[in-house]
Amino acid sequence: MRLALFQPDIPQNVGAAIRLTACLGVELDLIEPCAFPLDDRALRRAALDYGSLARITRHDSWKRFLEHPARLDGRLILFTTKGARSLTQVNFTARDTLLMGAESSGAPEFVHDAAHERLRIPLVAGARSLNLVTAAAMALGEALRQTDRFPFEDSPGPDP
Repeated sequence: MRLALFQPDIPQNVGAAIRLTACLGVELDLIEPCAFPLDDRALRRAALDYGSLARITRHDSWKRFLEHPARLDGRLILFTTKGARSLTQVNFTARDTLLMGAESSGAPEFVHDAAHERLRIPLVAGARSLNLVTAAAMALGEALRQTDRFPFEDSPGPDP
């Protein structure tokens, strides 16, 4: 299971996503360019004390992300307010990559076109969208629940 962020706009969301994926033993893909400087120093600062648990792969472009060997191993599932189905209507697999679009603009059409599934998180009438990392946590929670991949408290950390 992987979480991917497409060209994130908000550094604090990247930090929260690092913490989320580190705590759940999930790999994080960051697809650049970002709307803020993202160098190794910035990543270490964003990871805080979760750096030793975080598994982060930076991709300098959408094309490089799609070509990455780990990306080729499973489905690409885009979470979008334009999703045709709810996250509760799909069966996740351990090889899925859950993709979140940019905070300010979502995902462009070429990203939608590359996705195997486009899912939405159901919201009450009148609600527009959730915070990116809140949506990612809900998506990962459902996917990990379905695949029985939540970490155990006594586990040594992420699989190598």
